[in-house]
Amino acid sequence: MRALRLRTVFLLIFTFFLSASNYAIAASDSSNRVLDFAKKVEVTKFFPKADRYGALHEDIAVLPAMAGDDVLGWVFLTTDLVSTTGYSGKPIDTLVGINPEGMLTSVQLVKHAEPIVLIGIPDSEIKKITENYAGLDIKKEAEQGGSAHELDIISGATVTIMVIDDSVVRASLKVARTLGLGGLKGAAADTGPKFVIDPDKAEVSDWMSMTGDGSIRRLTLDVGQVNAAFVEQGNPKAIKRPEKGPETDSYVDMFMALADVPTVGRTILGDAEYANLKNRLKEGEHAIVVLGRGRYSFKGTGYVRGGIFDRIQLIQDDISVRFRDRQHKRLGVVAADDAPTFKELDMFTIPADSGFDPSKPFRLQLLVHRTIGAIEKTFLTFDLGYQLPQQYLKKVEDAPVAAADAGKGEGAVAAPAEEGRVELWQRIWNDRQVDIAILGIALTILTGVFFFQMQVAKSEKFTFWFRIGFLTFVLVWLGWMENAQLSVVNVLALFSALTTEFSWTAFLMDPLVFLLWFAVAAALIFWGRGAYCGWLCPFGALQELTNRIAKFFKVPQISLPWGLHERLWAVKYMIFLALFGLSLYSLAVAEHYAEVEPFKTAIILKFQRGWPFVLFAVVLLTAGLFIERFYCRYLCPLGAALAIPARLRMFDWLKRYKECGNPCARCEKDCMVGAIHPEGNINPNECLNCLHCQVLYQSDDKCPVCIKKLAKRKKFEAQTGISKTEKGTSVKQPA
Repeated sequence: MRALRLRTVFLLIFTFFLSASNYAIAASDSSNRVLDFAKKVEVTKFFPKADRYGALHEDIAVLPAMAGDDVLGWVFLTTDLVSTTGYSGKPIDTLVGINPEGMLTSVQLVKHAEPIVLIGIPDSEIKKITENYAGLDIKKEAEQGGSAHELDIISGATVTIMVIDDSVVRASLKVARTLGLGGLKGAAADTGPKFVIDPDKAEVSDWMSMTGDGSIRRLTLDVGQVNAAFVEQGNPKAIKRPEKGPETDSYVDMFMALADVPTVGRTILGDAEYANLKNRLKEGEHAIVVLGRGRYSFKGTGYVRGGIFDRIQLIQDDISVRFRDRQHKRLGVVAADDAPTFKELDMFTIPADSGFDPSKPFRLQLLVHRTIGAIEKTFLTFDLGYQLPQQYLKKVEDAPVAAADAGKGEGAVAAPAEEGRVELWQRIWNDRQVDIAILGIALTILTGVFFFQMQVAKSEKFTFWFRIGFLTFVLVWLGWMENAQLSVVNVLALFSALTTEFSWTAFLMDPLVFLLWFAVAAALIFWGRGAYCGWLCPFGALQELTNRIAKFFKVPQISLPWGLHERLWAVKYMIFLALFGLSLYSLAVAEHYAEVEPFKTAIILKFQRGWPFVLFAVVLLTAGLFIERFYCRYLCPLGAALAIPARLRMFDWLKRYKECGNPCARCEKDCMVGAIHPEGNINPNECLNCLHCQVLYQSDDKCPVCIKKLAKRKKFEAQTGISKTEKGTSVKQPA
């Protein structure tokens, strides 16, 4: 029987990797995802008179909309052309149609995973906003740097709308310039000299000198200017709610500088902080310092909730950079003695893969909002332009042109070299080496505990405090800090990928989640679901730790009758099967209903969410105060998904006595999730491998079997001592 199990496990693993490899090969043949979405959206959505999509363009990922032999326009996917990472950290896929005159004919939001959209804002509202981009004139956007139109933002979905807006405009400009639509032309090849930051220009300056020569640039707005700007915008509701106070009062006073320029960095940051910055910056990365004062904050507070600073973005030509919390560092003071005081002192890192060139002009765009209703806001943008003074730059020689490129026609563009190219996921893994190392150490320690569980469980006190410490680490670091909470959505997405277009890249983008899944896959073979559910799940850790606190304060614990308890186990399997069935119809729909998991609310968003979601999570945690691990026992679809393959585990590590269950029921009563049947058998589907039963298995104070054995041993030793004395041995009886 065990041999059959073993063969089955290896057959499943072999089949999985064979399927994954096949799908990975298939996926690599089609990197332009516009082809996939074009199959789902009719061409008539963009051009009513078109009858089909044509062949993919050779130079750029766009599809011609054909009517017979005529090209009516072009259709493209924004994520094929520009970065469109949203609030969720995942791409926002938008299909766009553009005609030969450079006018957008239709914009369709086809896929997203935005959590903000799922908390009370109907999906239809977001789609309506995107559809309003029809008629946008890309020629005007090119003339005005992408700001020729007004933002139409829904309060509560600011980042989502701004990312969509930015990606639609930038991708459209790229297509229009590449194809020459509306008379636009591509950027001329930069044949002039190349410049980089001169590391030898490192003398310390002062605040007045740097503001004078443009090393530090300033944007200042008073109350009167802001009120006048909203009047010019023409929104009656905004005009009726002007900013209060004297018109000469400072509304925002914002300064910006390139912090990785040696003179600028040393003057503003000081030598120690500048040295720290240089050590943190990786090759190709840059940093800006943004300082602010006045009544309006350029940061705001919303970024804490989702990790995105939605009031500022850096723009350079067609490049746009929006900053996340990982790219942010709060500063203490400005090192220059003659600098003014600021309320906000912050530094932001510009990623290496953004395409940013510090030698060229760029601007920091500030979003200013005004509340015009209970939940309604209107917005304006102001730009802080920046050009690094030439004195901090040095000329570099152009890289020699490869011989293989010689003889190409004028205007030909050499394909990027494949050799040595670093994929995005590889850069992410490289950037998170410390996090990966910490998780690796934790997994190694936990694996050692499982392999030597009898030795570990020998000490009840050590086992208890080790478990409390490990669960605290999992909740705080793995969950709240790193957001590495697995979900049933991951299981559904994996199945969907295996049956459609599997790509390892998508799963490698989050190294901690990938490593956790790899560890879970191995643990299922050895120990079952308990390795993850009992030790590595942040929400599970939150439940157990709060229950421990409840027990400390003598909160009564409820024990359900065995018959009811056993039947409630089935609920989580029913939930999982329902979600799995929905995923076969639509993965997006299944992801929506996967909100039955409180993980996103309690762990990822740290309860910073709409009240219905927070209330749901709090109710589950409250139930867990009275019934330990209530959610894990009866409702968790992820636990159900892991329990199914866990039936194939190859080993039974937990030791039992023949007396367990008959007559002894100590372990059954003490099991925190009620995974032990009255007859003494441990249900592997429900066991969380907490090791408490193994502590009892060896306890001379609590286990009746051990107590009985100890009594017999003492009796035997006593009898043996008397016998030896009677025979005249050297053993002496006590006086």
